[in-house]
Amino acid sequence: MPKWALVAVLVFSALWLGSAYALKRGLAGWFEARRAEGWQAEYARLESRGFPGRLELRLVGLALADPGTGLAWRAPGFALSAPVWDPGRISATWPDEQVIATPLGRIVLRSRRMQAEVRFSEATDLNLARIALDLAGLSLASGEGWESALEKGRLVLEQAEGAPYTYRLHFEAAGMVPASPVLRAVAHIGRLSERIEGVRLDALVTFDAPLDRFALEGRRPQVTRIRIERLGADWGEVALWMAGSLDVDAAGIPSGEITVKARNWREMVALARVAGVLPEALEESVVEALDFLAALSGDKSTLDSPLTFRNGYVAFGPFPLGPAPDLIIR
Repeated sequence: MPKWALVAVLVFSALWLGSAYALKRGLAGWFEARRAEGWQAEYARLESRGFPGRLELRLVGLALADPGTGLAWRAPGFALSAPVWDPGRISATWPDEQVIATPLGRIVLRSRRMQAEVRFSEATDLNLARIALDLAGLSLASGEGWESALEKGRLVLEQAEGAPYTYRLHFEAAGMVPASPVLRAVAHIGRLSERIEGVRLDALVTFDAPLDRFALEGRRPQVTRIRIERLGADWGEVALWMAGSLDVDAAGIPSGEITVKARNWREMVALARVAGVLPEALEESVVEALDFLAALSGDKSTLDSPLTFRNGYVAFGPFPLGPAPDLIIR
């Protein structure tokens, strides 16, 4: 082997070893810092692989729990990898089965594929530039007894050019199976199928701080503006389309207007009643009011009216619906 080739191999090997050591040390330090804040932050083993072209880290026996939010996550393993020449482009791979606990219950999540590609614009603060998450064969089983599933989905979040703390959001999914109690409850609604054929969302979301490592370690960035360019869903013969903008104040209360178009809207009212959003005693009155609105557009099967958020309340057309949702991220 020529001397220059031997020198190159030695230099490249030293680069890989140094980078792997720095990544392992940084990750271990992050876990130590979380434990110092009162988290449960544990792993049984931290492995490094991928020589010579990639830096690969695998956490085995992972457990994280944030006492401030009541969220916890357990997984038998979790892998991160990046090219040696571009450590800011990271791939993350989740295991086939993991457990998520929330204040509302425990969920076992299984998947055929759950992988993300992440890019950071700043190495030190890990300022998020782009994340693309791909899902396939996803299923959720709750400790409360319900199950849900997703055939495939893709989520992309990336920084918008020339707009500080603003991110372009794209989500699309196919073959969504709602929670089993919902399916049982809506079985009598003839126009709904057993799965939601497709959902698509394109939006711009502005926060009051960047999405970086401090967003997980400390105060969560809060939404200040949402611009929905398109939100569409098809479930059997029922279709929904929405677009509009909302400003969100420091208390998490939105204000603004979103245009809503709904085909076969009566099934949506029945679904709202089944979900507990609409009291059964009000269903008939709501149908009569919406029937009036639909008649104004010339097609009684289709609604086309604004959803208005003002002074902490929501109205659909001229009809008040109740208090606006709290959009605070905790």
